Amino acid sequence: MSVACIERLTELLSQVSSVPSGWRQLRASTAALPALGLSDRARAVRDALLADVPPGWQPLAAAIRPALDRPDFTGWMIWPVSEAVATAATTSEERADFDDGLRLLAKLTPRLTGEFALRTFLIADLDRTLGAARSWTRHQDASVRRLASEGTRPRLPWASRVPEISRHPEVTVPVLDRLYRDESDVVRRSVANHLNDISRLDPPLAVATAARWLADSDEHTAALVRHSMRTLVKQADPGALRLLGFSAAQHLKVSGPDVRATSLADGGELVFEASITNLGGDTERLAIDYVIHYRKANGGTAPKVFKLATRSLKPGETMEIAAHKSFRPITTRKHYPGVHAVELQVNGTRHGRTEFTLLPPPVYQRPSG
Repeated sequence: MSVACIERLTELLSQVSSVPSGWRQLRASTAALPALGLSDRARAVRDALLADVPPGWQPLAAAIRPALDRPDFTGWMIWPVSEAVATAATTSEERADFDDGLRLLAKLTPRLTGEFALRTFLIADLDRTLGAARSWTRHQDASVRRLASEGTRPRLPWASRVPEISRHPEVTVPVLDRLYRDESDVVRRSVANHLNDISRLDPPLAVATAARWLADSDEHTAALVRHSMRTLVKQADPGALRLLGFSAAQHLKVSGPDVRATSLADGGELVFEASITNLGGDTERLAIDYVIHYRKANGGTAPKVFKLATRSLKPGETMEIAAHKSFRPITTRKHYPGVHAVELQVNGTRHGRTEFTLLPPPVYQRPSG
């Protein structure tokens, strides 16, 4: 959401709508944008939009709707517009304005997305907003159908939490029930991510919902369910593992993981190998992950599970594994020197914890002389 983007928005709105301020606040808002993150930019421009129009829902709606006829009314400029729509509609004292705001949001969302603005509606009136979301599940535009699923996710990234959905994630399941067999891959992926969110809050509900879908499935449902159960598989949830056909696999011989080097230079790469042999008489379906026990600042460790492979192993067959994990510095994780460990996780059971040491970064020596 660049300065140029908001300048284009200002010019566009000036051409289609006349407001007493002449969009002065919107024009001035660009000065603060370079110092702000993306979400803060959206809020700053939202506030400028609301400041430029007379108070109330109708003035804002009247200023925005003419822009829908312009094909260049699209992209990142839509985010703050949708936020302004949500704020004005949910704070209006007229009940009809709330529903009108939802209708306008549905028209805006194909031009970028209305998923963040929908949170404002959900927090203001959960039942009415979920009713609109259920109606959107039959919309002809896939982006509006996706809004029904994505905007109501319990843990939507970058978005405000909706406390009632966090406490009662089952309230969004009727929306997902209408969309899990949607013709659009984009919609189905949103449904899978939504159910994965639910799995973090209520694992039995997520597993039961996925089981219902598998019992009334189409050619895409199995893949959707696998994606939606990914967190529970990493967490070794028994219900999710059984649902996906991963048994306890008691007849497996797991060797390793064996690390190639027990000392790892700062910024280096962990390389390890392992093998799995099926000693039983039946083919085993395997969910194979690995666990890094990262050293923390206080000297303890915290496990992080990473996906490795999904395989079927015939009786007597052996699978050789070679994998690597970088310890280069990244913004989302600080690596602390000291003892770490790696394990293999097969169908929820961990094997062969092996320790290795991450060395401290080298100390810079000032050249003498």
